[in-house]
Amino acid sequence: MKVENKATQQAPDTNDKKSSCNKSFPSLATCWGILLLIMVLRFYFSTVLEKRIANLTQETQMLKKKNEELRRNQTNLILQIHNLTRDCTLLEKQLAENQELKKKNEELETEKKNLTEIIQQMTTPWIELNVSRAQWSIDAYCPKENSNRKCNACQAGWLYFESSCYAVNNVKPAEWKTWEEARENCRGKSSDLAVVVNEEEKKNVSEKSWKYDGNKGYWIGLRVEDGIWKWLDGRNLTDSSWINQPPSDGHCAISVQDEGFKSVSCDEKNPWICNRKALSV
Repeated sequence: MKVENKATQQAPDTNDKKSSCNKSFPSLATCWGILLLIMVLRFYFSTVLEKRIANLTQETQMLKKKNEELRRNQTNLILQIHNLTRDCTLLEKQLAENQELKKKNEELETEKKNLTEIIQQMTTPWIELNVSRAQWSIDAYCPKENSNRKCNACQAGWLYFESSCYAVNNVKPAEWKTWEEARENCRGKSSDLAVVVNEEEKKNVSEKSWKYDGNKGYWIGLRVEDGIWKWLDGRNLTDSSWINQPPSDGHCAISVQDEGFKSVSCDEKNPWICNRKALSV
């Protein structure tokens, strides 16, 4: 009886274990299924995330490149704006200068117009003056004699010699002049103090240097410049026998009859001889 009870007691324990195992198997399968699903989902999401991260990284690189390009474009635009501003300033300056030049041009045009009017107003008197001078020259060199004109190489009062005309100014001592004053008088007659080129002219001038009222001689166009005797036409006196060596500046030459040329102070007062080119007839 006791043995049977043991057998009876053991049988239920075994069955209970089998029943427990049968009951725990679906749970284990479910756990493995869930674990497998988690692994699959993890792999899936990991793959998706990696791909997404790669895309985002690529997009980030593209955005960086675009940003750098935009910065370069911005720098270029700033430079262009700077250049345009500078060009605009230069154009404004040029425009202002052009306006000033235009104003000056208008002023010059006005001045030109005024000068043209003045020239036109002066033309007629100038022509009349030239006609008067021409008539004076004709009358001076070609005086009328019995309704006929006879032309001379020198005008009345001037002496002709070797293509030159000489005017001997025999004035009273009160009217004698210094060398500069005598030259100024000759210039007023469209001439200058007598200049001698050769021995023949020297002889002619000496012969015309008449002594009158005790005068020592007549001024001629010869004076000392920088220690050298110079004629008014710029030539140096080359023949030292014509006059003594110059003592110093401030000395001029007079022509004395039968005595040649002598050196005196330019401030002395003497009569004078003018000389100019004769008219070819």
